[in-house]
Amino acid sequence: MAGRLPPDWQECLPRFAPGTTRISTRVAAGKALQALADHVPELVGGVANVESSTETHLAGYPDVGRNQWNGRNLRFGVREHAMAALLVGMAAHGGLRPFGATFFCFSDYLRPTLRLSAIMQLPCVWVFTHDSIGLGEDGTTHQPIEQLASLRAMPGLTVIRPADANEAAQAWAAALHHSGPTVMVLSRQTMPVLDPDTVDVRGAIVAPGDHVALIATGSEVEVALAARDILTSEGISARVVSLPCWELFFPRPPAERDAIPSRWRRPARSAGRC
Repeated sequence: MAGRLPPDWQECLPRFAPGTTRISTRVAAGKALQALADHVPELVGGVANVESSTETHLAGYPDVGRNQWNGRNLRFGVREHAMAALLVGMAAHGGLRPFGATFFCFSDYLRPTLRLSAIMQLPCVWVFTHDSIGLGEDGTTHQPIEQLASLRAMPGLTVIRPADANEAAQAWAAALHHSGPTVMVLSRQTMPVLDPDTVDVRGAIVAPGDHVALIATGSEVEVALAARDILTSEGISARVVSLPCWELFFPRPPAERDAIPSRWRRPARSAGRC
């Protein structure tokens, strides 16, 4: 009820080695959630009828049912707004760390209640998968576009869009550390695994460079890394910065913030070019 987490709870979080098989951030975040479930007993939640797609089922634990309150998985059905209302109610009561999951596009269905969690600063975790226009193994989906910008504009809401599996695991740690609501925006498609010693969910340089900084989030970090290779072939040294969460970046000390974007230096081979 005091909101304190068990000792050493973060030690269980998975660590993904770079160069391993590509993995989507929804799958990586699911592995982190499963590991945390065994160490954080107050972590409970469910899905709006897309459990297998959001990777948020707590394996080994029963469902919450009528007169069965020892479960930890809540089956909300296709009722995103009702799911959000239940999460807000549990968080307002205290004693539990509730999460709810659905496809990112369907965040529109629960937006008023999500906004209440931001106004009331309740520690709900909103897990939204199938981010952006990337394709998964089973074809196209609703392709959310404007949802990310609209949630980033919402005051009091921490929005994390991980670029790889290690950032996804860190996102869960950041969400449980946070006393207010957190949105996780997770990919359906697979992405390369970055160096776990390099990534930082608060913002980090994932590839060095001196001439220009390419700042990206989520699945676009892979695109920025590919652009860096092209620029390198043209004699331009590009730094790639992953910035998954503005709300975690800006409270950092100024010296840490200033060290991440590069100071622009004109490339010797491209004088006069922009």
